Amino acid sequence: MKRSILLEGQLSKMTDHSDTSPNCYDEKDLPVFTPMSWSLKEIRAAIPPHLFARDTTLGLQYLLRDIVLATLLWHLATNIDLIPKNPAIVQTITPLGVELLRWSAWATYWWFQGLVFTGIWVIGHECGHGAFSDHRFVNDTIGFVLHTALWTPYFSWKISHHRHHRNHASMERDEVYVPKTRNELGVPTGERSIEYDEIFGDTPIYTLFMLVRQQLLAFPAYLLYNVSGQKNYPKWTNHFDPSSILFTREQRDAVIMSNIGIAAMAYIVSSASSAYGFWEVVKFYGIPWLALSHWFVMITYLHHTDPALPHYRGREWNYQRGAAATVDRNFLGWQGRFFLHDVAHYHVIHHFFPKMPFYHGEEATIHLKAFIGKHYAYSDKPVFRALWDSYNECQFVEDEGSILFYRNKKGKAVLRPVESSAE
Repeated sequence: MKRSILLEGQLSKMTDHSDTSPNCYDEKDLPVFTPMSWSLKEIRAAIPPHLFARDTTLGLQYLLRDIVLATLLWHLATNIDLIPKNPAIVQTITPLGVELLRWSAWATYWWFQGLVFTGIWVIGHECGHGAFSDHRFVNDTIGFVLHTALWTPYFSWKISHHRHHRNHASMERDEVYVPKTRNELGVPTGERSIEYDEIFGDTPIYTLFMLVRQQLLAFPAYLLYNVSGQKNYPKWTNHFDPSSILFTREQRDAVIMSNIGIAAMAYIVSSASSAYGFWEVVKFYGIPWLALSHWFVMITYLHHTDPALPHYRGREWNYQRGAAATVDRNFLGWQGRFFLHDVAHYHVIHHFFPKMPFYHGEEATIHLKAFIGKHYAYSDKPVFRALWDSYNECQFVEDEGSILFYRNKKGKAVLRPVESSAE
């Protein structure tokens, strides 16, 4: 048996999918999932009021820390290409060793600068929710500058992201990571035997290629083409068209402002490339930004994609059930906590109360867990293993039903909804 997520008071275990014998899997034997029945008001009452307080000064201190770290890392990186010119190093190790040292230094810079960039993006995300400050002007000014500097159309993304929070885990209305259905993938139904390998039988190397493609391109693809977004939207839905279905008429000026910001950023990067060289910009800024895109996709994908997390249709969905349909993860250990501002460690509480500052997430989660009990989801699985497992195990959901769980490449689920428990 393999662990998927730990529910408070219950260990949800996943069937070992390596055994394809039909006699080893019977949905009647799966654990039964019952959705929560509390109101949002009851859940909020369990959280101490002081944890909802926003401290602009403290938020600015975290932002200043990140800017200092990014500047320090950039300054240190300016010395990396000088390594082959350092007599002490050249006389000590071989030419191959010098190159290995140089590229190892670049890899270290890209890793940590990518994390710092992601942390700065997270603060922009806090601003978008109004969690950074009590003052909307402060939130939107700082958020606009930070997200624009990291190639995110601040107001456009803020609008669609708020809709995601309001409708999370709703098959009909959620904005992103909406599961594909059996019919959309062309998976047959009925009692006859289904050759799942003919549909999902990709080689591991192809699966790895598709996963890497997702990690590097999914975020810009979502902004440009609504990839993984709501299926009910028109084909060319994107975050840059002011008349897109994503936005109301009143929001169009904000979308245009976001576009102007991205255009200004393109001019700045183009000017920097002309002044300092294209590859210099790639090394110091471009690759850390790709790392940011990777971390963003990985974090959000793992927040919302796990075989033990439900999705809902129709009246079974409500805000608090959707908020609980996400998972806290021990993401990169101390690095995730320090550089990423707990964005993955305490995400469940964020979905319940998105205006709560991230620095209150740990304490608030203690109270949330105590109240909702088994409905709180947590995973300590190593995140790269979790990414591989979720990518392989979360393939589609059924066309029918009001409470849904992902099925894997063999058509198997790990939980069944309470509505299916009676025989």
